[in-house]
Amino acid sequence: MRCSVSFFILILMIVHSELFAQCKTYQLDAKRDTINCTDFQNHKQGDWITKVTDNHGEPGYREEGVYKDDKKEGAWTRYNLMGDTTADENYKWGCKNGMQRYYNLLGLVREESWKAIDPKNPYDTVRVYDLNTPDKYDLKVVKVEASSVKHGTWTYYDPERQAITKTEEYVIDQLVSNRKKTITELNDSVITAQKNLLDTSAMNKKKPAEVLQYEKKNAKKKIKVRDGATGVP
Repeated sequence: MRCSVSFFILILMIVHSELFAQCKTYQLDAKRDTINCTDFQNHKQGDWITKVTDNHGEPGYREEGVYKDDKKEGAWTRYNLMGDTTADENYKWGCKNGMQRYYNLLGLVREESWKAIDPKNPYDTVRVYDLNTPDKYDLKVVKVEASSVKHGTWTYYDPERQAITKTEEYVIDQLVSNRKKTITELNDSVITAQKNLLDTSAMNKKKPAEVLQYEKKNAKKKIKVRDGATGVP
């Protein structure tokens, strides 16, 4: 048993030694894990925790995540100096990629959707929708100049009421029009009108034929109806 423990400690020492050998500079956190490693090419590598103090009116923050060859990679979290989460971000090739969430002290205020572009292959295949037929589209290969573009659904919240205030849809940095939504609303209006018409027809079917004929005959006439009033003011 004592040999097994000694062997395990030896393995840890070897791993740490190899890791230290890769780092020109590094720090140890409270658990004695290596963080903030800079390699001999001065590239940030591995787990990093960065602290920024208040500066010229800009609030300070702390963020933590992973660097790969001096570029942010994967999930990153940002906190204010009181320890509250202010952002959950995701990165690829050092650029925002996928869902990003931002908070204030009351809760979630915004969700952003981004797409990172491979710097070695700055081309992407996108859907180009037909303006007259929203469900019809062609696939186009386009060159993307930016390193990261808005792509997908953006949602804005009122954290106090915990309600959505606005949504936007982007395709490769281009805001998609609400044409499809407008068509849906129009279809809903048509369905409602048809339903009202059917309800009116059903109501009319319940009336006797004599009443329907009378209403049709006098539809444009002003008919005076006796209500029992004596006419004396």
